[in-house]
Amino acid sequence: SFCKKEDHNKENLFNSLNYDVAAKKRKKDLLNNKAKIQYFHQEKWIYVHKGSTKERHGYCTLGEAFNRLDFSSAILDSRRFNYVVRLLELIAKSQLTSLSGIAQKNYMNILEKVVQKVLEDQQNIRLIRELLQTLYTSLCTLVQRVGKSVLVGNINMWVHRMETILHWQQQLNNIQITRPAFKGTTFTDLPLCLQLNIMQRLSDGRDLVSLGQVAPDLQVLSEDRLLWKKLCQYHFTDRQIRKRLILSDKGQLDWKKMYFKLIRCYPRKEQYGDTLQLCRHCHILSWKGTDHPCTANNPETCSTSLSPQDFINLFRF
Repeated sequence: SFCKKEDHNKENLFNSLNYDVAAKKRKKDLLNNKAKIQYFHQEKWIYVHKGSTKERHGYCTLGEAFNRLDFSSAILDSRRFNYVVRLLELIAKSQLTSLSGIAQKNYMNILEKVVQKVLEDQQNIRLIRELLQTLYTSLCTLVQRVGKSVLVGNINMWVHRMETILHWQQQLNNIQITRPAFKGTTFTDLPLCLQLNIMQRLSDGRDLVSLGQVAPDLQVLSEDRLLWKKLCQYHFTDRQIRKRLILSDKGQLDWKKMYFKLIRCYPRKEQYGDTLQLCRHCHILSWKGTDHPCTANNPETCSTSLSPQDFINLFRF
């Protein structure tokens, strides 16, 4: 009777263990296979530790900051969209191995939302193409080094993500821009001075070239020397310009050729509608307008705007 009772208890214990293992497996599968929702954290800010300390290495990492800051909502804001895309590109170039497993999932989920947004509104197509190409090139290099612990996760998972990136690239290539059914005043109906004034607001020379291909009149305006001169002076210093002087056949400075030569040699000036900000008083990193526990009398005066590269540099130690 005792033996039977002991066997019965062992069987119950074995069944209980099987149940726990099955429950854990289901939970893991749910996390791995249905991780379409960004990792949620109630606080939308992160404290950046001063100096290089043990706490900083454990709790103040690039991956943790990527989890804590609300990037999913930021891409829906036109003022923050380019900032997030630039940040994703910089991470793709050199910081993928710095992200934790959850941060990598968040990265891919946010990237998917960015692609879907571009497919829907048909804007910033070239920007996202360049981001996907940068990410794919980096992954090709990292996956070839399999076995050296350069990427968190199974190699098959990363191969699947690379296939997804190729699929996104194909979707972007298949976009057919539809002409809006608008019969009112168009860009070419405006006076030439207004057209030129609007074109001066474009910060990318490739946009000027594309705009010039729309109509013959715009082609003439897009070749305006003063337009390209202002573009060069906006992005580059006088010293950089003097090193890359190019003369045209007429003996004048060819500002258009100089611009494309300069962008191959120097980084362009970056400007964003909204950026992440670091509070100098409490060392908390957050988006502008996000409430954080600051003890300063005027928290607005303590905030410093960070470029995407500045954001990454905060976590290099």
